[in-house]
Amino acid sequence: MRPLTDRTPKPLLRAGGRSLIEWQILRLAAAGVCELVVNVSHLGEQVVALLGNGAPLGVSIEYSREQQALETAGGIVAALPLLGPGAFIAVNADIYCDYDYARLRSGALRADDCAHLVLVDNPEHHRSGDFAPAPDGRLRSNGAPMLTFSGIAVYRPAFFAGIVPGERVALGPLLHAAAREGRLSGEHHRGLWMDIGTPERLARLQRRLACSAAAPGARVRS
Repeated sequence: MRPLTDRTPKPLLRAGGRSLIEWQILRLAAAGVCELVVNVSHLGEQVVALLGNGAPLGVSIEYSREQQALETAGGIVAALPLLGPGAFIAVNADIYCDYDYARLRSGALRADDCAHLVLVDNPEHHRSGDFAPAPDGRLRSNGAPMLTFSGIAVYRPAFFAGIVPGERVALGPLLHAAAREGRLSGEHHRGLWMDIGTPERLARLQRRLACSAAAPGARVRS
């Protein structure tokens, strides 16, 4: 995303009058998910300055500060002391999605699963996908159809057992290991989802939101 992220952290890039992270926080709040932990590292104080304690967005926010970026799994482990002992929702802050988070509050995670992922159709930049859903709802690392992990999931804290706090650990290998063990479930979201990983995709989202707002009688869903 450079040069856009040279002075602005990716979650604070704006489209449709709001930052990417604000759009997701508003959706979480609408689903009744109001106690949030936000991981911050690169230019993280800008995130803290914008969101504060979360009250204007209808949520309560605590911050897990990373001295250096710990990758997704490492960052989650660093935040675990703030998340509590139960299962929790994790959401990438650099996506735009119209997924209804209330679906993850109604027993999406089965007793024998360590995580439940929201999958989407494969975007142009990731045609190979990540996981294949089986008829029983379990996810496999190969098969058909292959779908892409959206960056939205529910996890049990035990899924991250064995990772040393402060260690830099990627999430992907852990998820594929869980899939091989039959401990990973998922669902297919067929609505709007965009990974804002390039300036071009950010511009595409901005155009889409602008068109939605300009359409007669239309309202951008938030």
